[in-house]
Amino acid sequence: MKRPILLLSLLLGAAFSVHAQRIETPFNDGWQFRRAIDTISQNVTLPHTWNAEDMQVRAGDFYAGEGIYTKTFMLPEAMRSGKRIFLRFEGVGQVAEVSVNGQFAGRHMGGYSAFVFDITPLLREDRSEANMVVVKADNAARKEVIPVNHSLFGVYGGIYRPVWLVATDSVSVATTDHASSGVYITQRNVTDTAAEARVRVLLDNATLQPADLTLVNTVYDRSGHAVALETKPLRLSPQGVREYISDFRLTNPHLWQGREDPYLYRVETLVQRYGRTVDSIVNPLGLRHVELRAGEGCYLNGKKYPMYGVCRHQDRWGLGSALTNREHDEDLALIMEVGATTVRLAHYQQSDYFYSKCDSLGLLVWAEIPFVNQVTTYEADNAKSQLSELILQSFNHPSIYIWGLHNEVYKPHRYTAALTAELHRLAKRLDPDRYTVSVNGYGHMEHPVNLNAEVQGMNRYFGWYEGRIGDMQRWVDGLAAKYPETILMLSEYGAEANTAHQTELIGDTYNYNSQFYPETYATKTHEIHWGIISRSPYIVASYLWNMFDFAVPMWDRGGVPARNMKGLVTFDRKLKKDVFYWYKANWSKEPVLYLAQRRLTERERGVTSVTVYSNVGEPSVRLNGRKLTLRQGTTAVHFVADSVWLKRGRNIVTATAKDGAGNVLTDRIEWLYASDKAGAAQEFEMKKEHGGF
Repeated sequence: MKRPILLLSLLLGAAFSVHAQRIETPFNDGWQFRRAIDTISQNVTLPHTWNAEDMQVRAGDFYAGEGIYTKTFMLPEAMRSGKRIFLRFEGVGQVAEVSVNGQFAGRHMGGYSAFVFDITPLLREDRSEANMVVVKADNAARKEVIPVNHSLFGVYGGIYRPVWLVATDSVSVATTDHASSGVYITQRNVTDTAAEARVRVLLDNATLQPADLTLVNTVYDRSGHAVALETKPLRLSPQGVREYISDFRLTNPHLWQGREDPYLYRVETLVQRYGRTVDSIVNPLGLRHVELRAGEGCYLNGKKYPMYGVCRHQDRWGLGSALTNREHDEDLALIMEVGATTVRLAHYQQSDYFYSKCDSLGLLVWAEIPFVNQVTTYEADNAKSQLSELILQSFNHPSIYIWGLHNEVYKPHRYTAALTAELHRLAKRLDPDRYTVSVNGYGHMEHPVNLNAEVQGMNRYFGWYEGRIGDMQRWVDGLAAKYPETILMLSEYGAEANTAHQTELIGDTYNYNSQFYPETYATKTHEIHWGIISRSPYIVASYLWNMFDFAVPMWDRGGVPARNMKGLVTFDRKLKKDVFYWYKANWSKEPVLYLAQRRLTERERGVTSVTVYSNVGEPSVRLNGRKLTLRQGTTAVHFVADSVWLKRGRNIVTATAKDGAGNVLTDRIEWLYASDKAGAAQEFEMKKEHGGF
């Protein structure tokens, strides 16, 4: 048994003895930028957006149009001899036109996917001379490019993700298949005893003659040991990109088990010519099998997997969408802290870095395209193009388990239904092994655009946009009884929470057009909703809206212009709302003890209630030193003391509990109470403003 292992090691040593020849260098410094309506340029470093301020502070008043970026550059010396040169953009909002040395290089339509252009023939003949690249970015809404408006979220203008200058040998793994890696890894029959993996490699020959090559595909485990190897001699024609396949069978594989054990292999693809490596590509391999069972839930590798889901918009205060990896890491740290196991990346393709981090963290990902909010009947070709880009660029991320086709698009119903069905067929042709999902904002399965994907998502905002908070239970029970074999996901739910707005005077329905969005109402909404969701197996997965507050440049509600405040965390990521700790207590394995309503310091009622979240058992709660009697709320971590009396002036509420290791947890808040009369007056005004509760 030792001879094959020794031979494999020798072959791998030979393969890695020569440095791979693909060169990728950041192309983000030294840009000049101006809006098309301006005459003076400014120096900028990418990522960059021109909407970091105006889209976030003034409802309906922002610049949507063309911005012009220019850069003069010299090719690095290592790229000057015998190389093909490409420009790879990770994201430009949202239509980009690129020229090099005054010559058209290409146009890309779509603000959230990567794209790449071969600029080799456009460069100066003398490779030591300076070249100039011009990028025209335009984020004006267009009827033929999704999203077709700025209504649900803003499409930030600019080159808001990094750019790369890439050099390859004349023979290489293809770079221009929808800006993918050129390598596609599929897996079948995954169990804890065996798994099959197929590696498809696209090779590109830019010469005029056939090339004799050796293609080496190797699977490595986490420690760097090779567990499978195939070496394939081949003769590559110069006529078109060609596909080559390597099949592997791994015995007793280490499976990717979500947050519990996000184990990753890596697949390294080498292209060798004349005895040296001319190209090298590395991709992750997480061996897993995801199954969604109607009325039961999600099963990962045959084990029931809790789908604790959040949605994520990528933008943030002061930066817009021009983020660095530091901001992505901060978002992921908060998502992990709250205990989420799955994330819906809404409503568009997000950074490849973010998908990669989800691979290594074990988050199951719902990835989608921005076919959202409105139908024009001119967007079909672009929707199909963007879906192809999403799938092929993200194909090898084991975290992604489902492709999102549309969100809340309706009339004309026949057109939308037909396009959704076509997108579903396209997704299954490109990737037969992952699910597809479409999302409706209405609550009835009979809606004419429904059931054209494998999973039906529904966005339900009971108590906010419709009905009363508790109506969710009747809705779920009705669908479960009528459509027991349909796979349903609750794709959005929640309510707005402005942390500057606090009141005890809340009911179970609300006027969302108000300028007053109390945090306490949103907290109550989530307490009731998660209580229902957690007891409803018919909801296969749920995704609260939203992990973070985000910009909505056409809105002016809730006391903050251009802001959606349904997040668990504020737009600047500095403040975790009460609902953050509600979900952390329900989802996380980290000990949590948290007293709610800590920002409602000026109490309106002398007789009130105290709410505490504890996932370490029933806590001891005291008001001004007197122990309170608790009842369980909507879940096992929810404890409430009803009808407690406040004294005039300062009141201290404390909570203590012990975790499983015997550590004492404590929390403390301070409330001030002046007079019941003030509360009665405010209650009257609230009822008058909001039409009663």
